[in-house]
Amino acid sequence: MTQNVKTEQEIKSFKTKGHIHRAFDRLIRKKLAVGCLVILGIIYLSGITVDWISPYGYTDQDYTQIRQSPNSSHWLGTDRAGRDVFTRVLWGIQNTLILTFVGMLTGGLILGVTMGLVSGYFGGYIDAIIQRTGEIVSSIPTFFLILIISATVRPRIIEFVRWVEDNSFLEGLVRGGIVDYFVISLSLVSFGWIGTARLVRGQILYLKETQFIDAARSIGVSTPNVLFRHLLPNAISPLIVTVTMGMGSMIGAEIFLSWIGLGIQPPRPSLGVMLWESGNISVIRTEPWLMFAPGSVAFLMVLAWNLLGDALNDVFNPRTY
Repeated sequence: MTQNVKTEQEIKSFKTKGHIHRAFDRLIRKKLAVGCLVILGIIYLSGITVDWISPYGYTDQDYTQIRQSPNSSHWLGTDRAGRDVFTRVLWGIQNTLILTFVGMLTGGLILGVTMGLVSGYFGGYIDAIIQRTGEIVSSIPTFFLILIISATVRPRIIEFVRWVEDNSFLEGLVRGGIVDYFVISLSLVSFGWIGTARLVRGQILYLKETQFIDAARSIGVSTPNVLFRHLLPNAISPLIVTVTMGMGSMIGAEIFLSWIGLGIQPPRPSLGVMLWESGNISVIRTEPWLMFAPGSVAFLMVLAWNLLGDALNDVFNPRTY
């Protein structure tokens, strides 16, 4: 009897909670998902607080400890210029954090969600223009698209930023990586919105024919309110899963760009550049810590985001309740 009452209470509590609340309750019961969140939190927090964690700057050189293995002074050793690897890895995490979140927020969310809402709701020639544009962009190999953007946009942006430096009190913008951030974010946004737009469009095509949307229209609810207050909240679950799983791809893309020389430029450190500098047999044999440190961090971030995305897919899937 007690067991039946408990079951009825759980069912009643389950029904009274919203979909997002129920999903969060299920998420915190998944040990793997919580572990991924903890790992990502520790990694990103370390990158954000690098100025407080590390006593070194990312360009500081210790000529007495060049190519030293991990020790008490340099926890992850030093590179061939005597720079602290631990500090440079943390700065690489910070760069990755900024670029991936900017790229995902602007391309995957703001641009992708807006294009998907407009395309799915209005249809017709608006839908055709947005979808054909996405197909054209996605048909161009990503590498060549990024190469074109980097080769054509970067020099002009550098000239403009240097002009700003010369004619204002702002200094060190180019050296601080502002141009690199902008160019890489632009490259990531250029192809990052297409998948999100298609996903949101598919959800909107179904939702706009439902009765609650017809009721909203019949009482005179404005189009922006229908889009952002009625349609978008009901399409948020698969969007969260897609964005989460896309973060791993964004991190991999940013590291790849830096690895081929189109990303963050020296002297600012990057995980991709560090992997490129240590990516030969001689370095792996003599100084394996140079590849182990940035490689392990990059692997953990990509793996954690992908596993978290899989967990969220189960959490938000109503068939798994």
